[in-house]
Amino acid sequence: MSQEPQTAAVPDADEAEDVREIQVLEFKLGGETYCVDIEYVSEIVDRGSLTAVPNAPAYVDGVMDLRGRTTSIVNPKALLNLDTSEGESKRIVIFDSSKFEDDAAVGWLVDEVYQVVRVAMDDIEEPPLEKDDSIEGVIKRDGELVIWISPVDAVAAH
Repeated sequence: MSQEPQTAAVPDADEAEDVREIQVLEFKLGGETYCVDIEYVSEIVDRGSLTAVPNAPAYVDGVMDLRGRTTSIVNPKALLNLDTSEGESKRIVIFDSSKFEDDAAVGWLVDEVYQVVRVAMDDIEEPPLEKDDSIEGVIKRDGELVIWISPVDAVAAH
């Protein structure tokens, strides 16, 4: 009696096609919830003192020294034309500089950081306006809308 080798079950093509997911970091700007792909985020820090930079674009609140590297701190409310008077920016989301074309050290001032969540690509709708490349899509979650933003495209557009 010869024993046939045991093989692992090969999933059907339908089963192998898993729903693609991304992880996003959700944060608050004013009264709305936004998110960025977690791949862009290197760390989250408390807001410290910023040094103003003369003649900087209006959306740059200043710079700070972060572990020996001068990091530009961007106010995404100004970048995205949101009401800058609503909410107090308490945290800074620092982005991975290797994701930016010029290896820029950039952080965004946000009112509050919520959580990292997994989102199925099927749950992301196309942005309602085609003209803004910085908006990747809109995620419907828990009866609310979360705007998915590309930090690279948002900064590059200005």
